[in-house]
Order: sequence, then structure tokens, then C-alpha cells
Amino acid sequence: MRAGSGRRWRNDLQLRQGVKQLLRELEIGAPLDVPLLCARLAAHRGRPIRLMPYPLPTPGAFGLWIGTAEEDYVLYQRDTTAAHQEHIILHELGHILSDHGSDEDDDDIWAQIFPDIPIEVVLRALRREGYDAVAEREAEMVATVIKEWAVLLDRLDTRRKHRTDPVSGAFDDHQGWL
Repeated sequence: MRAGSGRRWRNDLQLRQGVKQLLRELEIGAPLDVPLLCARLAAHRGRPIRLMPYPLPTPGAFGLWIGTAEEDYVLYQRDTTAAHQEHIILHELGHILSDHGSDEDDDDIWAQIFPDIPIEVVLRALRREGYDAVAEREAEMVATVIKEWAVLLDRLDTRRKHRTDPVSGAFDDHQGWL
């Protein structure tokens, strides 16, 4: 599943179903562990995903996905809350999972962030301002679906832990998003 320039999802329903199916395949449970999700996604895709906190200039992009020939880098704003960092990472994963490609030249950003690395190494660099509204919406929806998944599983797990009557559990919807 190598990222390209096309759209992966035909509609919102396909996006939601596709992301949930992938989460099941990756055996992502609650509580959400974003580095674990990235590690499993990297193994699934057959290419490393490197998470890199970075003091991105503000105002500007909070996150950046840079795909090289061998691996993907997800840069996220170092100087923000942990919850915001998690959302930024999930959003950038949304661009990866949605198969978004770069439709503009990002050489200047790459040169500013990593002046010692040759620009030729970068095949594509994606940032929020560089996408059209549809791509941004897709990436945001992927992040939202992942968070919803984790919250639902966490609530279901909490209910199971507090259940005193084992028979009542037989009638609950405890299968999550299946």
C-alpha cells in the first residue's frame, strides 16, 4: 500500500469501513497507543514510519508527512500538548492511509527543516496547507475514526471490568465495530 497521488476512498462510508477494517487487522485496542499503531501500520505496509517531534514554525503546519524512497517520516509539532500531538500524528496517518500524494513542490520546507539532507532524497512531502479541502477532510476523518474506535473499545472494556452479572453481558453489544 504505497502512497500515491490518487484518492483511496470513494465516499465517507468506504473510508470509515476501510479504517475500521485496518484497525481490526492491526489488532488495535484500547487504550490507544499511537506509537504502537504506527509500528503495526509500518509492518503492514512494509515500510518504516518514523515519528519525529519537531519545533515547526508557527503559524504554519502542525504536522508534516515526508515519504522518502525507503520510509515515511511524520513530523509533528513538538511545542504543543500530548493530546494535540496525538491528533496531529493521526491526521498525518490519515494522509498516508488515504493515499494522498504531493501536488506541489515542497523543496523549501524540506530545506528549512533539514538543511543537511539533500532535497533529492525526498520523493514527496505533504503538509496541511498543500492539500485540497477533500484531502484535508479525508485525513481528518481518518483521525476521527481512529479516535472513535479507541474510545468505544475503551468504554466497552471498562463496562466489562465493572460488570458483576456475567449473564447480562451476553446481551450487550460487546463486539465493538465488527
